[in-house]
Amino acid sequence: MSRADHLRVPRQHGLFLHHGIDLGDGSVAHYLEGRLILRSSLEDFSDGKTVNVVTHQQASPSGVTLRRAMSRIGEQRYNLLFNNCEHFANWCKTGQHRSTQVEDYMHSSSLGALALGQLLPAALLTGLGLLLRQGVINEASRKQALPGLAQLKKLRVNLLNKLESTLEQADGWIHGKPKETAMDRHNSRIRSLLLKGQTIADELAAVEDLEARIKTLLNETSAKP
Repeated sequence: MSRADHLRVPRQHGLFLHHGIDLGDGSVAHYLEGRLILRSSLEDFSDGKTVNVVTHQQASPSGVTLRRAMSRIGEQRYNLLFNNCEHFANWCKTGQHRSTQVEDYMHSSSLGALALGQLLPAALLTGLGLLLRQGVINEASRKQALPGLAQLKKLRVNLLNKLESTLEQADGWIHGKPKETAMDRHNSRIRSLLLKGQTIADELAAVEDLEARIKTLLNETSAKP
């Protein structure tokens, strides 16, 4: 590994890959669990897992890559589908805002690539993704988009309820008074609930963004003569 490398490490037992940019001084720029682009040590970034270098056929010069990465430190605009850690690392390295994890998911029926795949039928998510890329709504695609919006709304409400329930559970554990011998289990349960809540919040943000984009596309095409 060297300065300005695009780094990749498995997360959640290999269910997905986390990406970042090697800043050349033992630190890595990356989205911290989908919340904030920050600079952390390589050790923290790897979390004990094997780090691999992603190669690019048309990579930008190292100085450009590093300037791009540093310019976004502190950013808090994470979105699972449209602005995740892989989008960030690819943009820094090539200038292209892409995520192969999302694209592979959109073009396949596999539900393992993203957590969101556990929540929406693959065919629906693929169809809505194609509509967004094409930017065209005709009568046939409108019939597809409207039911899709209804399912997204239902999913958004379910996620909101799930998030509220999870945060209530976490709050109960945080304000509980465990026995000293059970302190480790108590703290582990709090961390687990907060991580679950963060994942649900990321999924909720992705659903809200997708819902808003589809609505905008429908409104724009409806306004055309």
